[in-house]
Amino acid sequence: MFQVPDLPYQYDALQPVISKKIMELHHDKHHAAYVNNLNKAVTGTEFESMDIEELLKKLDSIPENIRMTVRNNGGGHANHTFFWEIMRSPMQNNQPTGKISQLLTKQFGSFETFKEQFANAGMTRFGSGWAWLVKKHDGALAIYSSPNQDSPLMQGDMPILGVDVWEHAYYLDYLNDRAAYLSKWWDVVNWDEVAKRLT
Repeated sequence: MFQVPDLPYQYDALQPVISKKIMELHHDKHHAAYVNNLNKAVTGTEFESMDIEELLKKLDSIPENIRMTVRNNGGGHANHTFFWEIMRSPMQNNQPTGKISQLLTKQFGSFETFKEQFANAGMTRFGSGWAWLVKKHDGALAIYSSPNQDSPLMQGDMPILGVDVWEHAYYLDYLNDRAAYLSKWWDVVNWDEVAKRLT
């Protein structure tokens, strides 16, 4: 059975960028609902023993009567598990160093250009979804957004960095100002964890 992972920090660790209240609701209610719905869908099937990455990569083989439930809730589980891991307590002037910094500069021209393109992917995602930095099959980095709880894993891409732009991720703190949320969110990115996903 799939389980909601513990946060790698306290609920208030991301304040003031993301409040304790949002983290409690986001982790304990939203993420838990995805896991509960996913477990209901796959219990008693051959898919209940798969890990979440394998499950999402094999969506086409899942029976049609549960496929959309697995897509939405399995994606929600994978995306949020990833999201918790690539954040940490806020730091001002928070920037990557080492290999990740070099790769971002090589791929996008500069870190600032990368930030602009990534934030734009989040801002232009209509409705609910995610913005992603992914590693493609050929090792190239790419930025795009996905709707709802779709995961890059569904199309064979490896997520390196991702930000939740569903309103439940920021509304209590930023109301409808997604731009302010995305601007402050850089302070909580855990670049050490992001770098690990490149190896």
